[in-house]
Amino acid sequence: MLLDEHRAEAIYARVLLDFGDVRPFANIIGAEQTHAQALEGLFARYGLDRPANPYAAATVDGYPSVGAACAAGVEAEVDNAALYDRYLGLAMPDDVRRVLTSNRDASLDNHLPAFQRCAS
Repeated sequence: MLLDEHRAEAIYARVLLDFGDVRPFANIIGAEQTHAQALEGLFARYGLDRPANPYAAATVDGYPSVGAACAAGVEAEVDNAALYDRYLGLAMPDDVRRVLTSNRDASLDNHLPAFQRCAS
């Protein structure tokens, strides 16, 4: 999950580099950073080693247009929510469940609709 959040942040940063301060990427990139920070907090709280972030805007592929990037954003947010759902089916501490639920809900309720509007 953490790597998925880092990957999304890098992709959205690449879109901003390629096309300027465009919505919804300019708004959502900060949320992706917040999601990653929340997960990193869990790693710290439970004394777990945090995986290194292998992603950067310069290392991910770009898109030919903002519309194409938004269509990819739709797919990415659907996949992200499904990833969270798989983990939420497992037993876990309440604080972990709260973070995972919050991140998933933001993807479904906020990010996905924004990318759907942009892609249409």
